Amino acid sequence: MRKTFLSVLTLAALLANALAAEYKVVPDWLKLPEGRAQLGNQHGDVAVSSKGEVYVSIMDPAAGLMVFSDGGKFLRNVPGAPADFHGFVIHKDADGEFIYGARLGTGNILKLTLEGKEVLNIPSSVIPDEFKNRTPANKKKNAKGEVAKDPNEGKPTVRLTGMDIAPNGDWFVTDGYSSSYVHRFDKTGKYLKSFGGKKPPYSFSTLHKIAVDTRYSPPRIICCDRENLRVVHLSMDGEFLGVYAKDLLAPAAVAVQGDFALIGEIKGDVSIIDKEGKIVAKIGTNTTPGETGNNKTEPAKWRPGFVTAPHGVAFNAHGDIFVSEYSTFGRVHRFNRQ
Repeated sequence: MRKTFLSVLTLAALLANALAAEYKVVPDWLKLPEGRAQLGNQHGDVAVSSKGEVYVSIMDPAAGLMVFSDGGKFLRNVPGAPADFHGFVIHKDADGEFIYGARLGTGNILKLTLEGKEVLNIPSSVIPDEFKNRTPANKKKNAKGEVAKDPNEGKPTVRLTGMDIAPNGDWFVTDGYSSSYVHRFDKTGKYLKSFGGKKPPYSFSTLHKIAVDTRYSPPRIICCDRENLRVVHLSMDGEFLGVYAKDLLAPAAVAVQGDFALIGEIKGDVSIIDKEGKIVAKIGTNTTPGETGNNKTEPAKWRPGFVTAPHGVAFNAHGDIFVSEYSTFGRVHRFNRQ
């Protein structure tokens, strides 16, 4: 029995190593736009269109959503895209391909064409107040030791962090930085329901980003419960189905393709996980103290293939992997599938 058990472990390790070996880092893949010394302050996401163009959100009012070719050449900025797309996806509908994004600052949820034309704009006011947190009192003091009163103190608020679109067109949006609720809308933008939160059976702590997990029938919602170091599954109606993977390095982003889920872990790792919740490979692992889990790691310390604070992940059609960082300088990794 022991020999059999060890053989199983050895086989699993070999399979994990084989899968990891399928991915090769592409150093200096992304070429900066002319005139920019750095990509820009990132606290956002990355997504790939059906044409293979790579969209990256930047905290820059003049360049909130940058578009790069498959080869990494800067192509354009998306006109009118906001500078606070914390989580966004590109989804193909029956009538075309669209950008769906959750705004961290304003709480609006947008549907845009790939050219930046606004199709739908859902204000946070349509979400019932019972599913929102109240803005806490400001406790920060200025240089004179005074505390400025926040005009929003006590008001219901949302801080939306991620979203995805179901096969039937429904929108699922998570309020990761406030209530850890998931809010559901239909394809016309009509509010349907909310579920999740910080109380049992969910007990979420920063439900950061989510994805519709189409590997199952019916589909599920796969959720990065960041501060609980776990990824969980919910039904499309909000039933807690169970823990999918645990003991991760603060899972912050998720994408699904084929048989696998890709998890970006903000404390320095990227995991590839199978349908049964087993980690079958890791890429980009960084164990250097002080380099992970923050947005301050300087470019002088960057090394090809070593992540610092994964905050967005995506696949292209070929299965190549893109990882955007939480970084004041801006960085996007690429790992090509061999």
